Amino acid sequence: MIENYLNGLSMISDWGVLLAIAAGTLLGVVIGALPGLTSAMAVALLLPLTFGMPAVMGVGMLLGVLCGAGAGGAIPSILLNIPGSPASVATSLDGFPMARNGEAGRALGIAIVASFVGGIVSAILLSMLAPPIAEFALRFGPAEYFALSVFGLVIIASVASQSMIKGLIAGLLGLFAATVGMDPITGVARFTFGELSLLTGISLLPALIGLFAVSQLIKDAIDYANVGSRHDAPIDALQIRTARPRWRDTFSHWRALLSGVGVGSVIGPVPGAGASIASLISYDQAKRWSKTPERFGTGNPEGVVATESSNNAMIGGSLIPTLALGVPGEAATAVLLGGLLIQGITPGPALFADPSGTIYGIFLAYLVANIFMLLVMWLGIRYFVRILAVPRKLLLATVTTFCFIGVYGVAGDIFDIWLMLGFGVLGYFLNRYGFGTAPLVLGLILGPIAEANLRRGLLIFEGDWTPFLTRPISATFLCLAILLLALTLWQNLRSRA
Repeated sequence: MIENYLNGLSMISDWGVLLAIAAGTLLGVVIGALPGLTSAMAVALLLPLTFGMPAVMGVGMLLGVLCGAGAGGAIPSILLNIPGSPASVATSLDGFPMARNGEAGRALGIAIVASFVGGIVSAILLSMLAPPIAEFALRFGPAEYFALSVFGLVIIASVASQSMIKGLIAGLLGLFAATVGMDPITGVARFTFGELSLLTGISLLPALIGLFAVSQLIKDAIDYANVGSRHDAPIDALQIRTARPRWRDTFSHWRALLSGVGVGSVIGPVPGAGASIASLISYDQAKRWSKTPERFGTGNPEGVVATESSNNAMIGGSLIPTLALGVPGEAATAVLLGGLLIQGITPGPALFADPSGTIYGIFLAYLVANIFMLLVMWLGIRYFVRILAVPRKLLLATVTTFCFIGVYGVAGDIFDIWLMLGFGVLGYFLNRYGFGTAPLVLGLILGPIAEANLRRGLLIFEGDWTPFLTRPISATFLCLAILLLALTLWQNLRSRA
C-alpha cells in the first residue's frame, strides 16, 4: 500500500500535473459561480483540454473542476440568492439572509472551510473504501457486470428525473444510442446509415457537451430573449468587506459539520442520488440536531456549514462506485466516467491491480484538488463574484464558441459538431419536459457494458440465461433493481393519491 501511494505521489509531484489540477480547480470555481452552469457541464466543457495529457494529469484536472464547481456554487447562492447549481439551493436558505444582514464575508468564509473539510474527509474515505470494493468486484463475471449495469440504469433513472417512467424512457434512449456502431461480438455495422463517422459508435465528447452544455445554452438564450438585460445580476450593489476562511466559526458548529459530512459521505456512493439530495437532507438533519432550529432560514451559519460540507463530501463519495465499479454516483461523475474512458482508463478491479499505481495517483490528485480549492476560494473570492456582472449575451457567445472549438478540435470531424447540436436540442427538450439528461448519459455509457456482458455471458453459458438469476451477486443486483422500481412506483402512486 505504501509503495502504491509513493508511485502515485511521484505521478502528481510533477509541476505540470500540479498546474493542471490548479487550473481545473480555478475554472471549476469560475463555472460553479455562474448560475446555471453545473459541475457536469463544467467537466464536459473541459474534456477537450485533457486530450494529449498523461492520464493522471488529465483526470486530476477534471477532479479539480469537480471540487471547484462544487464549492463555487456557494458564491451566487450567498451573495445574490441565485443558486450556482441545484446543490446550492439549500445553501441560499441561510447564506443569502446572512449576506442581507451584512455578513456576506462571514458566510463565504464559513462556506470555504466547510467545503474544504467535506472534501478532505471524502478524499480519505475514497482512498480507504474504493480498494476493498474493487477487490470484491474481482468476483464479478459477465453475469455480475450485466446485473450491475442494469442496477445502475434503474437507480439513476428513478432519481434523476421528475418521474420514474420519464427517467426510464431517457435511459432507454441512451441504450438505443449505445447500439450505434460496430456490433461488439460480430463486428456488423448497426444504425450507421452509411455514415463512416458512426462506425465507432457515438462519440462521448460531442454527446456530453451537447447534452449538458448546448442544452443549457439553448435554455439560457431563450430566457435572455424573454427578459433581456434584466437577467444580468446587479453586482455593483454588493459590498464584500472581508472574505477569509472562518475556521473557528465553522468548527464551533460541529454538529452541523458532522451532519453535513456524514450525510454527504453516505449519500455520495448511492448512484444517482446527487448533491442536491445530499445537501437538502443534511440541512434537514442539521436543523433537527440544532439547539436553535427556529433560526434556520433567517441567517443561521449552521445551515451554510451543513450544506456546503455535504456538497463536497458527496463528490468524493460518488467517486467510490465510479472508480471501483464503473457506476457513476451522479451526473457529474457520469461525465467524468466518460473522461476516464477517453483517457484509456477503465474503472473497475483491473484499475486497482495496475502496477503503475495510476489509481493512487488519482486519489492523491483529488486530495490536492481540495487543497487548491481552498487556496483559490480564499485568494479569489472577491474577484470571482465580478464574473456575475458580465453581460449575459457575452457569456453565452463565449461558451458557445468554446463548445464548437472543443468538439471540432478533437478529431477535426464536422460530423461531431452536428452530433453535438443534435444532442443539445435533445437535451433541451428532455430537461424541459422533466425527463432529465443524466439517465440518457448513463444509458450511453452503461449500455455497451450491459450488452457486451449479456452476450458474452450467454456465449459462456451456452445460451442458458438462468445463471444470470441464480449466481448470488448478479441475483442480488437484479433483485435490488426490481425492488427499487417497485418502491419508486409505490411512492409515485402514493403521492398522487
